[in-house]
Amino acid sequence: MTLAEPVSTARKLTAELAGSALLAALVVGSGIAAQRLSPGNIGLQLAENAAATAAGLFALILIFGPVSGAHFNPVVSLVDSAFGLRGWRESGLYIPVQVAGCILGTILANVMFALPAVEISQTARITGPHFLSEVIATAGLVLVIFSLARSGRTSWAPAAVGTYIGAAYFFTSSASFANPAITIGRMFTDTFTGIAPTSVPGYLTAQLIGGAVGFVFIRFLYPTKRAGRLVAPDLVATPMS
Repeated sequence: MTLAEPVSTARKLTAELAGSALLAALVVGSGIAAQRLSPGNIGLQLAENAAATAAGLFALILIFGPVSGAHFNPVVSLVDSAFGLRGWRESGLYIPVQVAGCILGTILANVMFALPAVEISQTARITGPHFLSEVIATAGLVLVIFSLARSGRTSWAPAAVGTYIGAAYFFTSSASFANPAITIGRMFTDTFTGIAPTSVPGYLTAQLIGGAVGFVFIRFLYPTKRAGRLVAPDLVATPMS
């Protein structure tokens, strides 16, 4: 699949804004719904939240990937530029748009469930195991995305990213945020998926470390990029949870 014409920066930024907002609404909204549908059953709530996120992320990448690459995640944009797949200036434009989109999506999720538009989360999450989990979750996400990108298999990205994030909800103690933008956005909901502002700096640090670890591994495992692409030139997709 190729694009018929170059995509303007305005269209790319609009896609990142809309995709990030829908991703946050998906994660936060499904978390609120899970709390209401399965009160008192944390395991079932997490399963419902993970399943909705994995399925929805698959769709979002399909929708926005050919336009912006469907990053929705500052770490992915930074690694994309580090590999030379996107200019640093463009990634610099992507990142604030991704953060704004995730804040907007969180607010929309709150409003859809008749909650105050903004509620600062009281859920403290940062511990040593959570920090390590975010490093591993983010490094794994980078490995999934860029192993496909550098081996000419990016058509698998929507399914691979969605299933990885769904699995990472369970194999990490942090439930795999793996995304600085959505971490910031989730400060604004005091519900199942929220995170207290005091925990955010630790999560952001772990995610940036994870991104760097993933980048190093990809450079070692895939030192040269396979010629030819299966998708649009800048389709390197993700979200995050």
